[in-house]
Amino acid sequence: MNAPDKNNPFPLENYDRLCFLKNIVKSPNILVGDYTYYDDFEDVANFEKNVKYHFDFVGDKLIIGKFCMIASNVTFIMNGANHLSNSISSYPFAIFGKAWSQAMDGKGYPSKGDTIIGNDVWIGYNATIMPGITIGDGAIIASNTTVTKDVEAYSIVGGNPGQLIRKRFSEADIAKLLVLKWWDWPIEKITAHVQSLTDSKIGDLY
Repeated sequence: MNAPDKNNPFPLENYDRLCFLKNIVKSPNILVGDYTYYDDFEDVANFEKNVKYHFDFVGDKLIIGKFCMIASNVTFIMNGANHLSNSISSYPFAIFGKAWSQAMDGKGYPSKGDTIIGNDVWIGYNATIMPGITIGDGAIIASNTTVTKDVEAYSIVGGNPGQLIRKRFSEADIAKLLVLKWWDWPIEKITAHVQSLTDSKIGDLY
């Protein structure tokens, strides 16, 4: 049994609006795991266009795990969007130079760190992920959700701001799945277990 080729940018024959994302991303600050796909209504090049305020000089990373599903128009807001919030003014005087160039001497803009998406995460159409968010393995983000805080593994989150709708499994089963880490199995083992992976009987994976 041959699994799909993880290095093929367009794994669906004669269809170029779904890609295995790691093969088309150009930014060194976006890291994507094997088999994660991005589906776009127009052009898969829109993915990087929708990673907003991702400036090299800020240095934050967008890290996405394996086997994730990312829908069209998902937007990642990165730390370059941050302004001062504890100062009298949040206006970025220094970026305009001239007599304002020293305004940020000895200071720094706030950063919430890297944005980290776990493995087997489904992010629905038009969702927005704010800076420094961690989304746990197996989570589902509903369409049009704005994610403003970390999402626990195997949680379903929706709304603006995103709120927990429910957990996908019991806490005991989630613990088992997080130990199992099926996405790290050799692809041959994953291929042999796809029937079980598309079922709800966790015991069949052991």
